[in-house]
Amino acid sequence: MRIGYARVSTEDQSLEAQIAELRAAGCEEIYSERASGKKDNRPELKNALRAMRAGDTLVVTRLDRLGRSLSHLVQTVADLGKRGIGFESRAEHIDTASAGGELVFHMFASFAQFERRLISERTKSGLSSARAQGRLGGRRPSMTIAQLRQAKRLLDDPKISSSDVAKTYGVSRSTLYLGLKRLEVGASQSPAKAAA
Repeated sequence: MRIGYARVSTEDQSLEAQIAELRAAGCEEIYSERASGKKDNRPELKNALRAMRAGDTLVVTRLDRLGRSLSHLVQTVADLGKRGIGFESRAEHIDTASAGGELVFHMFASFAQFERRLISERTKSGLSSARAQGRLGGRRPSMTIAQLRQAKRLLDDPKISSSDVAKTYGVSRSTLYLGLKRLEVGASQSPAKAAA
């Protein structure tokens, strides 16, 4: 059985052209929806994948109708292959039932793996560069250095509790203590930086 999947991203786009092309390509059932390709939650795609059995073929008009990214597309088609289901994309002339289509698909899989490795290398390089410049990755601190200095002065007063100070800045006590520790570490390192 040939099962079609059609998707448009916005309400003002029409599904009619895709549905007509899928019918002309011999699709007996067509699942269609309006959903961004970047979203994980595409119920009609899930329904189409659930309905498919070994020997069936999933047909789309273009690759970008199915996958939100190259790696997602490759994973989806690989999962279909494991279930004995073919995949066909009309615009790119890909049909995994043919040797040529399978070759093209494996080339896409290699590109996806290459893309993942490039992103990983860039991320590691960026973090290394930031660390070399004295910056750390992660979220922005909840309290600024100025706020931490003020909090430290407030804590010098025995009448003021750490809970009160934390509430004043809208943070938890553990966040306050971590910030104060960061302030101490920064203060102890600054003379070394000045000497360098």
